[in-house]
Amino acid sequence: MTRILLVDDHEVVRRGVRLVVAEGFPAAEFGEARTASEALALLAAERWDLLVLDITLPGRSGLDVLEDVRRQWPRLPVLVLSAYPEEEFAVRCLRLGAAGYLTKGSAADELVAACRKALEGGKYVTAALAERLAAVLGGTVRGQPHDALSGRELQVIRLVASGRTMREIAAELRLSEKTIATYRARIAQKLGVSTNVDLTRYALQHKLVE
Repeated sequence: MTRILLVDDHEVVRRGVRLVVAEGFPAAEFGEARTASEALALLAAERWDLLVLDITLPGRSGLDVLEDVRRQWPRLPVLVLSAYPEEEFAVRCLRLGAAGYLTKGSAADELVAACRKALEGGKYVTAALAERLAAVLGGTVRGQPHDALSGRELQVIRLVASGRTMREIAAELRLSEKTIATYRARIAQKLGVSTNVDLTRYALQHKLVE
């Protein structure tokens, strides 16, 4: 029996994905998690054949989960299903080892096809993403400054752009304010900006926030 773990912090999204995927895999068994810690606990406790993962999660991000999965369960295929457009996160996710990247605006049959491809051990990419990957690998497309950000730094800049204070970000990520300040300083240096207004403007311009 195929076992699929769905990780998204919105119940309505998990329910919708489950209904769609179940049409293509009627005998599949599903599990659900809303946070990175819940997902990792389920991955450690049970056997799974496919992980369908969102990027934006409370606390640690989906990118963090993807990195952990690649280290601890390298044979488990991970399909990233995100609200963020392909041009911002798809290449990063594939480099981290994802089996595919889809936006939440994708058609239902495309999601089923992506799951099937991942379960077969392949990589699922859209035509547009395949073209972008070829351009990136061929050196014809210049990377963006935020491509140099780590997964945690991406998480911090998104929270800053959402209007969170350093204290609120520290509480959500379960880190000290000093650590968050260090991340913010690194982000500012990598992006060549200084103020939170500049960080927010950059994040909005490059669609790093929903």
